[in-house]
Amino acid sequence: MQSKKSMTKSSQMDQDFIESIAELLNDADLAEIEIEKDDFRVRITRTWPSEAPAIAPQYAVAPAIAAAPAVEAAPIVASVVDAAPVKAVDDVASNPGTLTSPMVGTIYLSPEPDAAAFVTEGSKVSEGQTVLIVEAMKTMNQIPAHRSGTIVKILVDDAQPVEYGEPLVVIE
Repeated sequence: MQSKKSMTKSSQMDQDFIESIAELLNDADLAEIEIEKDDFRVRITRTWPSEAPAIAPQYAVAPAIAAAPAVEAAPIVASVVDAAPVKAVDDVASNPGTLTSPMVGTIYLSPEPDAAAFVTEGSKVSEGQTVLIVEAMKTMNQIPAHRSGTIVKILVDDAQPVEYGEPLVVIE
């Protein structure tokens, strides 16, 4: 049986280890890290508070329309419902034109901070053409278009953290 003093020292060592892993998580801009050593296992995850508000309005076209005066809303709603590209954005998850993030990281819309974006809404793209960059662990990963077509909607903002499988753009 361990003495109280050695148990406290071990607990402090574990706490220091966990704090250093949490610091690594922040430094590497990771969403989750798990480490297992002997009989000791630690899993640390984090979420970005800005994710939920930034993502929710981008998926829903209706709230922006609802804010318009009632007299103008009816014709706008009718044209939005009839427009195929916007209809596709309403159901992003099941749309085969949705390009999703292949990894966790930070999204960049241009190759350099002052450079023009790879694509904008309405741009024509070819399959394999670079559309975005995801930075993961200080490595810039080019994200190619998974199909040829037109960029209907960009669902992310520049320098926004993204998760694996998160919708990035819709290509029709």
